[in-house]
Amino acid sequence: MLTKEREFYSPFVHAIVGIDEAGRGPLAGPVFAAAVLFDPSYQNEEINDSKKLTEKRREELFLEIEKNAIAYGIASVSADEIDEMNIYEATKKCMLAALSKIQVPYDMIITDAMKLKTEKTLVAMVKGDAQCLNVAAASILAKVSRDRYMEELDKKYPQYGFAKHKGYGTRLHMESLKKYG
Repeated sequence: MLTKEREFYSPFVHAIVGIDEAGRGPLAGPVFAAAVLFDPSYQNEEINDSKKLTEKRREELFLEIEKNAIAYGIASVSADEIDEMNIYEATKKCMLAALSKIQVPYDMIITDAMKLKTEKTLVAMVKGDAQCLNVAAASILAKVSRDRYMEELDKKYPQYGFAKHKGYGTRLHMESLKKYG
């Protein structure tokens, strides 16, 4: 069970938002980020780093997270914006946009190793998505949201196979780029 964030709860810290992203590595598509706030008593042993879960399990957990989170936010930054500002700045912008959708009070933020400028206390934890429930939940929301986007993009551009590789530099994707540009 992911419980690292429990170390941060105190008389002054009652609500911790976890933030993570999906889409920093692909050759195509936007970056997505999500922010999740659970009640400190909430537990779910199935929630884990999205990379450790099957696509089917991520989809199932997406619904669980939506149902059980006190609040959550999901945002994206387009491929054009990524090209304009760079993936690092685009990811920060995306994470802050997801965080802005949390409309309830919170005391602290934990990200998966990303430093953000915010008025709240922030912990940029390496492998936060593998240690903290809220960050792992955010990784699932971001990944599923981005995958759904890429599946829709596949309907518009089926020759690229986005539904299969989600924009990552797989052999199929590289072959389709050579063939179709």
